[in-house]
Amino acid sequence: MNFFRAATRTSSLLRPTINARANAPMWARWLSDDLRKKLDQDVKSKDIVLFMKGTPEQPMCGFSRAAVQIMQVQGVDFDKVQAFNVLEDPDLRQGIKEYSEWPTIPQVYIKGEFVGGCDILLNMHQSGDLEDMLIKEGIVPEEIVDDKQ
Repeated sequence: MNFFRAATRTSSLLRPTINARANAPMWARWLSDDLRKKLDQDVKSKDIVLFMKGTPEQPMCGFSRAAVQIMQVQGVDFDKVQAFNVLEDPDLRQGIKEYSEWPTIPQVYIKGEFVGGCDILLNMHQSGDLEDMLIKEGIVPEEIVDDKQ
């Protein structure tokens, strides 16, 4: 066996896996109770909550920009959106990933429910599911959507 293959096999055993939390000892604390309570309140603070890099006016990564643009195309009134810039708070940046059990930013919540990241939002936009959800939840009036067609 060559050295590179042996080193790779060994190092992969040392890397944390996606199930690291499930395999962690019961005493391990990942997300503080205070931060969990704050995030519970935050995700219910507005119809749409967006955890992103930057702000809707000035996104700091392409995925966050895409999430904002998708919302704009859908006709979302940004007065109904609460955006949190995770670059301003490292605890929030890490905490929201654990809270949602989703490893990437941005993250979108609609009416307190986790929807997903940019990839999920884009897929929902392309399939029409996002439009349907926004209408059903009363975030976007049906008339605006009809005008686009």
